[in-house]
Amino acid sequence: MSAPRLSVGGLRAEIESGSIDTVVVAFTDMQGRLQGKRIHGPYFLDTILGHGTEGCNYLLAVDVDMNTVDGYAISSWERGYGDMMFDLDLTTLRRTPGQRHSATIQCDLSWLDGSGPVRPSPRSVLRTQVDAAAELGWTAYAGTELEFILFEDSYEQAWDRSYHGLTGANRYNVDYSILGGTKVEPLLREIRNEMYAAGVSVESAKGECNLGQHEIVFRFDEVIRTCDNHSIYKTAAKEIAAAHGQSLTFMAKYDQREGNSCHIHLSLRGQDGSLVFADDTREGGRSELFEHLMAGILATMEELTLLYAPNINSYKRFQPGSFAPTAVAWGTDNRTCALRVVGHGAGLRVENRLPGGDVNPYLAVAAMLAGGLHGIREQLPLEPAFVGNAYASDKPQVPATLGEARDRFAASAVARQAFGDDVVDHYVHAADVEIAAFGAAVTDWERVRGFERL
Repeated sequence: MSAPRLSVGGLRAEIESGSIDTVVVAFTDMQGRLQGKRIHGPYFLDTILGHGTEGCNYLLAVDVDMNTVDGYAISSWERGYGDMMFDLDLTTLRRTPGQRHSATIQCDLSWLDGSGPVRPSPRSVLRTQVDAAAELGWTAYAGTELEFILFEDSYEQAWDRSYHGLTGANRYNVDYSILGGTKVEPLLREIRNEMYAAGVSVESAKGECNLGQHEIVFRFDEVIRTCDNHSIYKTAAKEIAAAHGQSLTFMAKYDQREGNSCHIHLSLRGQDGSLVFADDTREGGRSELFEHLMAGILATMEELTLLYAPNINSYKRFQPGSFAPTAVAWGTDNRTCALRVVGHGAGLRVENRLPGGDVNPYLAVAAMLAGGLHGIREQLPLEPAFVGNAYASDKPQVPATLGEARDRFAASAVARQAFGDDVVDHYVHAADVEIAAFGAAVTDWERVRGFERL
């Protein structure tokens, strides 16, 4: 049974009856967060529905603390920090998870002068690659598996404690444990049901390895819709946890135990729905197209890592034996490799295990598509599958720091051809901002080591 969708007609009727009184108009920013406005329902119907709304273009030129940052081409004090259009994508209309009297619409961004889309917007970056795939006759599908760590403490308590000494919702490793899941089922159940009511097809929930770590999985969909759902889910999960007096984090590495992953499963089909990945006449049942796409993702993984691992903290997750990859390798159902091939026939797909829970899904999927399409266009051959423990292999290594990933991305001819210089330079600058901020910070680790003993 498919998840329920909310139509414009249905929204109008619910606003007129008073069942819905608020419409959230939002887009996903560079950091993967929903940003936008809450519009009063009747005003939305009278004005916004037909014309859209606007927001300051600094929303794509700030750091995680919402500080204005110099050096972005699209937004600055010199340019006056003007507005950009929030162009409603009515196909995204849904009930707002956890907000009974609210609906949500996600947006594309464009310039007020009619000059076109705001190209560094994550949704625009992905749409460019979706269009490139469509020109070759394919539709891309993806599913994201997103992990989080749940705490008994509220967000306010966590803040007041500087995020130290928090109590995990489970006291021990509950990977696949039904008993461990029961402990937090009231919250997980509400998240699942609220996401289903918001039009997202729910698959399952399971425990993970860190203390209080869990995963909720949703059915794959066309890539833009999958990323839209992903963004809605991250916000909803936090809001619903807060309503329970709890908190959760998607950060890639919270402590010394296992980090939060975001495995991304990608496949292509013909625009008529035909299968293009499977070929039972070839080894492994994999088509030549599939192998070229795999080869392209593998060949570009190091230079596109910035879009898979966008933060300083992202790189703390890449530890040997942690189920987070360190080797740029692929294998058949091999969880030690960065790329894992799973499924067969209609379910054949590639799983990218590099991204963490902090990833911006639009940018990561765009990177996979850009790399894969590069492999297809160049007819890149796929190296043999790696067998064994890739952590102990001599395969190339995933970039170890944000700085290394930044430099590889800045120098990438594939990235500049696929995304454009303006987009590459925008995200290189975002990395520079994070690197500079971290370089200026004094950490708890430094204080413990140096306060008395140095």
